[in-house]
Amino acid sequence: MKKLIAGMLFVVFAVGVMPVLAKQAQTVEVLINKQVAAQGGVKIAFVELVEDSRCPVDVDCVWAGNAKIRVRVTKNGRSKVIELNTMSGKALPEFGGYKFKLMGLTPEPRSNIRINRNGYKASIQVTKAR
Repeated sequence: MKKLIAGMLFVVFAVGVMPVLAKQAQTVEVLINKQVAAQGGVKIAFVELVEDSRCPVDVDCVWAGNAKIRVRVTKNGRSKVIELNTMSGKALPEFGGYKFKLMGLTPEPRSNIRINRNGYKASIQVTKAR
């Protein structure tokens, strides 16, 4: 009897948790001019740094600034180029049933160092869309 109750509780728990797990976000890191695989068969290629007006970490700024990148997302042979910003609004770009958000861009700017454009790495959050 205990095994039957434990089994039923497991099924109820698993069915209740599965939708939550399916919506979990995954964060991937991708270097500029490289591609990575993400959940659901989505591939993300960091195509271009469009803008980097972020405030250097060793300076006090009135505004935090923004970094904008272009990525190519691919799924099932289809692809789309989307732009992601560090100062993103509430509406996130969607493609292939997933939403994409730029969580960060490294290296962070410094006032006395010029960043090599080939040295950027983006952290991108991929979440299953509703």
